[in-house]
Amino acid sequence: MVEADTREKLEQIFSHYHGRQEDLIPILQEAQEEFRYLPSEVMLEIARFLGVPESAVFGVSTFYAQFKFSPVGRHILKVCRGTACHVRGAPRILDEAEKQLGIKAGETTEDLEYSLETIACFGSCALAPVMVHDEDVHGRMTPAKVREILGKAK
Repeated sequence: MVEADTREKLEQIFSHYHGRQEDLIPILQEAQEEFRYLPSEVMLEIARFLGVPESAVFGVSTFYAQFKFSPVGRHILKVCRGTACHVRGAPRILDEAEKQLGIKAGETTEDLEYSLETIACFGSCALAPVMVHDEDVHGRMTPAKVREILGKAK
């Protein structure tokens, strides 16, 4: 059963679309932006709106790494683990981020303020090691810079 406020938010999202299958990915993106992840009841409602099996919605949403299925933090911290970043100290950057946030990579803080992720490669190897805080790219990272960035954000 979908709560009234969730249904209202979904109806607002659905009002931008015509209920065609090709609307699936944009609807998933909008829903995730609204709810910060894709709860199962939201995916079920999306399937109903589009007239497709829930398995189709689940199949598409699990194919793309951008979609999340559990609550994520208001802020996302991503640390590159690509070769150039690794060689230039990414493990120390990740260790410091984990220490500052009190969580491990792949986890979210209890207050839902931060999620910590690792990324295979940002493609910014010349800036290695790289960390992204929300949408802000930070290059040539050091543990001290991690503390500074997180200190300003809190």
